[in-house]
Amino acid sequence: MHVDRDTLIRQHLYARGQSTIQELADIADASIATIRRDLQRLEEKGVIERTHGGARIAGSVGVEVAFEAREQHRLDAKRAIAELAYGMLRPGNTVFLDAGTTVLQLARHLRLAPMPLAVFTNSLAVAQMLLGVPELRVTMLGGLLRPENLSAVGPIAERAINDLWFDQLFIGASAIQARIDPVSIDLATIDGAEASLNACMLRRATQTCVLADSSKFGLTATYRVAPLASVTDLVSDRGISSQWRGWLDKLPLRLSLADLQPAAADV
Repeated sequence: MHVDRDTLIRQHLYARGQSTIQELADIADASIATIRRDLQRLEEKGVIERTHGGARIAGSVGVEVAFEAREQHRLDAKRAIAELAYGMLRPGNTVFLDAGTTVLQLARHLRLAPMPLAVFTNSLAVAQMLLGVPELRVTMLGGLLRPENLSAVGPIAERAINDLWFDQLFIGASAIQARIDPVSIDLATIDGAEASLNACMLRRATQTCVLADSSKFGLTATYRVAPLASVTDLVSDRGISSQWRGWLDKLPLRLSLADLQPAAADV
């Protein structure tokens, strides 16, 4: 049962940042001794860091939380953003959906309310979500499998994209980071292969839509994907700070913000 319990621990820590051992034992329905062993194993993998009496998500650059845990983080915001993004889709378009967890919520919406589209993706989760959906013609890119993001990356995937053109691209972001004086805002990710492939995607679409909840603004990641000013659309939620709103208003892109219930915005 390690997989199920580990997933519970990751999700709890990702949602809250840190937790006590007693809280983790309660949510996992396990003994404190068992949780201590789980935390030791997860720390050895680089997923978490143990603290006095508890644990927190590892802060090391380059360490990703399991896809399943990230999918649940700020889920209400991701669903609201996906609903706005769904309204941008047009029947008959050729669309690329990347491997971001917010983009996966757009795929989930599309499964519930399909329309005639040619969908390309490098995401195993998106491909599985749209498998067998009427009116959709789904093409999965090949490439090197990246388990952390359930995606295909690398030179094979890049060569495939460079032979294609898309009406619309919907892409997530690990971080939207700013450099000050003068202000320069970049999309960034923690994986070099993913950054390279995402940059290829952005060059091969007419409309480029970044889907990123407000928690991504101000985060930093090692690998720059592209300047945010190079995209046509940004879809987020109203949790963005006034400082970031001021910066974004100066960029040549369309900004769409999803409304959230107060309780959901605080998740």
